Amino acid sequence: MSKVTKTPPPALRPKFWETVPLDQMTQPEWEALCDGCGKCCLAKLEDADSGEVFFTRIACRLLNDTTCRCSNYEVRKTIVPECVILTPETLDETAYWMPKSCAYRRINEGRGLADWHPLISGDPNTVHTAGASIRYRTVGEFDVPEEDWEDYIIDEEI
Repeated sequence: MSKVTKTPPPALRPKFWETVPLDQMTQPEWEALCDGCGKCCLAKLEDADSGEVFFTRIACRLLNDTTCRCSNYEVRKTIVPECVILTPETLDETAYWMPKSCAYRRINEGRGLADWHPLISGDPNTVHTAGASIRYRTVGEFDVPEEDWEDYIIDEEI
């Protein structure tokens, strides 16, 4: 029998989010910026006149409400064609619908990471303990008729 050796995850450069432009981050660095709040996976409604974006409590069918992570991340676009894949190239055109607390948006706007971000705290649960995630606060997209989505708008600032 041969021994299977796992390759360790690639090392992240120290405080890369402060020193490396978004478009020069490695894929592991880019992925590490996600704080795991789950807010980007909420259905959003956009006012056709003002362009204002409203977040709802309605979650994408792939969002795990406990972990606040995509349950099928690698093939999410195949399963949910309307899923927006965030990249450094698409960030400027899609940032307006990202939550204000989103690390990608914050870095893009020069605001740095929030204190509760796992890269700052060293703990992936601080996003939840700080109340910055949507853990246990969502309803499934197929549980609410689309014509009723306005009833699920979140009043708090996202």
